[in-house]
Amino acid sequence: MKSYTDLEVWKYSRELVKLVYLLTKSFPNEELYALTNQIRRSIVSVPSNIAEGIGRQSNKETIHFLYIAKGSLQEVETQLHLSFDLDYISEMELNNILEKVISNKKLLNGFINYYKKL
Repeated sequence: MKSYTDLEVWKYSRELVKLVYLLTKSFPNEELYALTNQIRRSIVSVPSNIAEGIGRQSNKETIHFLYIAKGSLQEVETQLHLSFDLDYISEMELNNILEKVISNKKLLNGFINYYKKL
């Protein structure tokens, strides 16, 4: 592996960051420092923790940060459901973005399993 920037899971999670930012642009202004901020922080954590994990000295440390990224995806998934519950996004928007979150989780799980075998 040349760099974390070559990893499909990292690239995919970057794309997901952009999609979440675009989706949350339409959230009410009163949510700017609440749900909007929280969901954005959670999604930014995914590629950030993948990158940090790859930069670590051992596989154990790398896996630890990959699990943090996975936890952040779980947070995002929950926050998207809450956004739907609060009528900030439509059911179609929810389903479309959750499909991408689930794909990212699958990629991340595969990458975690790869590292566990090293």
